[in-house]
Amino acid sequence: MHATSPLPIAVMLAASMFVAAAVHANDSAYTDLNLDNCQTIEADAMGASLLCKGFKGLEVHFKEGDLRQSVLFGPVDRELQHGAFESFSAFNRVNDKIEWRRDASGKPFAAILRWFIENPGPDGSPSPESTGQVLVISRVATPDYQGSCFVGMVDAKANANANLLARQVADQVAAGFDCGMQSPLWYGERGQLTSDRTFSWPEGYVLE
Repeated sequence: MHATSPLPIAVMLAASMFVAAAVHANDSAYTDLNLDNCQTIEADAMGASLLCKGFKGLEVHFKEGDLRQSVLFGPVDRELQHGAFESFSAFNRVNDKIEWRRDASGKPFAAILRWFIENPGPDGSPSPESTGQVLVISRVATPDYQGSCFVGMVDAKANANANLLARQVADQVAAGFDCGMQSPLWYGERGQLTSDRTFSWPEGYVLE
């Protein structure tokens, strides 16, 4: 049985979001993630690294290896582009739609992407019933902070308000999250179809 994150965290996020709504006019924009339209940076028998375009041309750095995927957003430092990989321990794949959370000036500070966790079904292959869905909230890199990473995770099957909760996490957590130093949390209920996060970071690398 997976432990669930304390629900009061979600409640506090909701309350703080309500208070901040009058001050912060955050909103969402959406772009497609079509891997066929991305530029191949590297490829081998185990996977590939692709450079894709997101909101208003923002970079989306996609990697796949050993049937697991990783995505970084924005002008990410080159060392992280090559050396960072954040995903889940189970086989997985990402959805083809990115939600960008934008501040009052229209600049994206967080990205929300749905991950499909390919748990085996009764016959050993993933089925719609056995496949988990996790909304991953990531920090978007900027020229002043060239790091991107998970800042929070929401089980989309266990939480009826998963999309709203993911937006609240993005608005409250993403902008100040310290990639490589902080570990992302699960928010809301966490069910059995999720998977533990995996994280690889260049040795000794610290974001300034």
